[in-house]
Amino acid sequence: MTVSNGLAAWHKQGKTTEFRGHRIFYQDSGVGGEVILLIHGFPTAGWDWHYVWQALKNDYRLISIDMLGFGFSDKPADFQFSIHAQADLIESVLTELGIQEAHILAHDYGDTVAQELAARHLDPESERLQILTMTLLNGGLFPEQHRARMIQKLLVSPVGPLLSKFASRRTFEKNLNAVFGEHTKLTSPEANDLWHLFSRNDGHRKSHIMLHYIADRRKHRERWVGALQKLDVPLLLIDGTADPVSGGYMADHYESLIPQPNVVRLSGIGHYPQLEAPQAVLEHFISFIGSNKNI
Repeated sequence: MTVSNGLAAWHKQGKTTEFRGHRIFYQDSGVGGEVILLIHGFPTAGWDWHYVWQALKNDYRLISIDMLGFGFSDKPADFQFSIHAQADLIESVLTELGIQEAHILAHDYGDTVAQELAARHLDPESERLQILTMTLLNGGLFPEQHRARMIQKLLVSPVGPLLSKFASRRTFEKNLNAVFGEHTKLTSPEANDLWHLFSRNDGHRKSHIMLHYIADRRKHRERWVGALQKLDVPLLLIDGTADPVSGGYMADHYESLIPQPNVVRLSGIGHYPQLEAPQAVLEHFISFIGSNKNI
């Protein structure tokens, strides 16, 4: 399958490292001042951030990591996947790069990883990543509010391994576009790139394994929701309200649980604001971190 020139260049410019014996792909803009850590969601990869990357890279040092099981990183079938392990991976890469503090911009599965990083940040005995600000896009922040799609319910059921074997480019695009806004669907070239990342190294045959995060969110709900409630740095939610998985109703729940909530609602935008409305995300994100410098 032919991928876009942009994705081909992204792959060529990337770097690799190892984590617990597995190859990890990441991007490091290598220039700029403060660090922004961009954490992608399921079932995609760091490429999700390419629209905002160009606008941010001259003023900030940007780090994006394809987490284990995603994108250009290894996708081992025998790894014990967990949100905690992905947070360990991110900390490992940042330590290797000598990064001790960063702004976080996260989405979906990445939101949950960010919540775990926030919990570690709050530990007074921890020497983990120090968070400067945190911005979350659409994601399952509250397991009681998460509205799993039928395909997700099937993949975590006993038929999940069998269903994964029949994953196709057509069904992938259909299922992904179902969570986009009515007027912001993926184009065919965009879907091709995302399918390439998803299916690389037989990732599409292992998608049932990656849905561990649904159970993780329920098990660690108090820790991860508590981290948002207690977080001692500026926190912003940017929510595409047309998202059937974590749209406007999730933003409402967020406002009811998080002290002094700072919420931006993007009308007509679905689950992927960074792909559907990158300029709006940029404007709100840049304004947010700019107004919170030196706090």
